[in-house]
Amino acid sequence: MTAEEHPELLRRWNTTLLAARAGREGPDPAPYGRNLLARWAEPQRRYHTVDHLRAVLDRIDELADQGGEGGELELVRLAAWFHDAVYRPDRSENEERSAALAERALAEAGLTEHEVHEVARLVRLTIAHDPAAGDLNGETLCDADLAILATGPDTYRGYVAAVREEYAFVPEGDFRKGRAAVLRQLLSLPRLFHTPYGAAVWEERARDNMEKELKELTDVSGAN
Repeated sequence: MTAEEHPELLRRWNTTLLAARAGREGPDPAPYGRNLLARWAEPQRRYHTVDHLRAVLDRIDELADQGGEGGELELVRLAAWFHDAVYRPDRSENEERSAALAERALAEAGLTEHEVHEVARLVRLTIAHDPAAGDLNGETLCDADLAILATGPDTYRGYVAAVREEYAFVPEGDFRKGRAAVLRQLLSLPRLFHTPYGAAVWEERARDNMEKELKELTDVSGAN
């Protein structure tokens, strides 16, 4: 799959990087966008695909339209492009490696030290999805990334199935235990969504979806 198959996404990347650069000179943004799209289309991906990237970007736009959350929206959008740019389901350092990629690429692409640091910080926030109170950029990115949890039943089931496909190398019993632990960790958070819109519109449905999935996992596996 090539960037030419996603011209609208490449246009969005170009627009975002140029806006973040705010008129400063720098290299053509398109090669960076093509590289990122190629990464998002790697064959080991089933959920963390170009479709996920597009969905996160759309949810950032939705949050901005609904309440203007996010102090530096162009940097939040850049962080969305990088947040799973490095993704191997059998490795635990994906977010750190994605942040490091953002630091290298965006410095070369003409962003300031502050801008590069902020994008990398936001990418690292997606490890735990627990931004500090008042971190508008972090709240927006984390809410957009977790918005899949608040989708309708069919979409949510498709998401769960795609995650399972990414971890096809993990035995069923081990996967169920690991997935249940992830769900419990998320459900233990005081809030899944930190923006006013996310908390009002997505929180209840997301918790309902996860609680139902957790019940199915533990009913079948006999886990407590």
